[in-house]
Amino acid sequence: MPCELSVQDVHYRYPNKHQAVAGLDFRMATGVLGLLGPNGAGKSTLMRILSTLTKAGAGKVLWNGQDIARSPDALRSELGYLPQDFGVYPTLTAREFLAYLAAVKGLPVALARTRVEACLAMVGLEEAADRRLGDFSGGMRQRVGIAQALLNDPRLLIVDEPTVGLDPEERLRFRHLITDLAADRLIILSTHIVSDVEASATALAVMSKGRLPFFGSQDDLVAQAEGKVWEWLVPEHALASARASFTVSSSLRRPDGVRLRIVADAAPSTDAVSCKPTLEDAYLWLLARAEAR
Repeated sequence: MPCELSVQDVHYRYPNKHQAVAGLDFRMATGVLGLLGPNGAGKSTLMRILSTLTKAGAGKVLWNGQDIARSPDALRSELGYLPQDFGVYPTLTAREFLAYLAAVKGLPVALARTRVEACLAMVGLEEAADRRLGDFSGGMRQRVGIAQALLNDPRLLIVDEPTVGLDPEERLRFRHLITDLAADRLIILSTHIVSDVEASATALAVMSKGRLPFFGSQDDLVAQAEGKVWEWLVPEHALASARASFTVSSSLRRPDGVRLRIVADAAPSTDAVSCKPTLEDAYLWLLARAEAR
C-alpha cells in the first residue's frame, strides 16, 4: 500500500500571534523521519497538525494525495499517535486500558484481543499486563503509551518525545522496535535528543523557530559541519570563559586541563585542532546558525 506524507508551505500562528510553524515544506515516504529541534521549536505543534488535532493556518498536508484537513478520517484510520503529555487511568491494568482504547479506536472485539496481546509483547509488558497502571513506573507508562499508538497497526506512526522517562535498556528496546516497524510504514519521531534518531532515522528534519533549516540524510547534515568542529585543551580557569564564548558539545577533564569539543566556523585558538564532526556536532552547528538569524 502507498505511504506518503507531503507537507506543503504549512504555517500556524497561535491566538497570541506567536508564529509556531512558518512555511514548512517536505515529503516523506516509508521509513523513519527524525524530527529534531530544541524545546519551543514548533515540533509539537507540527505533530498536532499532522495528527489532525490542529488545523494548519495556511498550506496543506497530504496523506497519500488526500488533504487531511478536508478528509481527516482517511488519515485517522491509519494513524497511531503518542503525544508528549500522554496520560493513563491509574485504576485500570495495562491490558484493560489497552482493551478500552482498542474499543475507542473501533477495532472489532476479536481483533482487539489479538492486537492488545501483540502490542503488550512488542513493548515487553506481558508479565506486567495485569498490574494497575497506578503502580507502573514512568518508563513503564511510556511503554503503555507506545503500545496504544500501535493498536490499529498504523501506516503513519507519530511519536512525540517517546523516550522521556525510559532507562537505557528501555530506550534501546524502543529503538529496535522503531527499526522493525519502519519496514512498511512511515514513522515520525520527534525529539530533542540526537541519539534517539541517530540509530534509526532514514531522514532528518531539523526545526528552529518554527522553520526547517535542514531536511535530508544524516550524512548530508554531518557533511555540512566539516571543518566546523575543533578540539581545544584549556586550563581549568579558562573553562567558564570558553563556554560563554563558544558552543561546547563536550568537555573532558584531564590532568593537563579540560579538553573541549567546540562547534564554530573558525578555530577558537591557534592551538585548537580540527576534528571530524559527529551528528550531534552538526546539529549544534546548524542550530547555532539558525538561532542567529
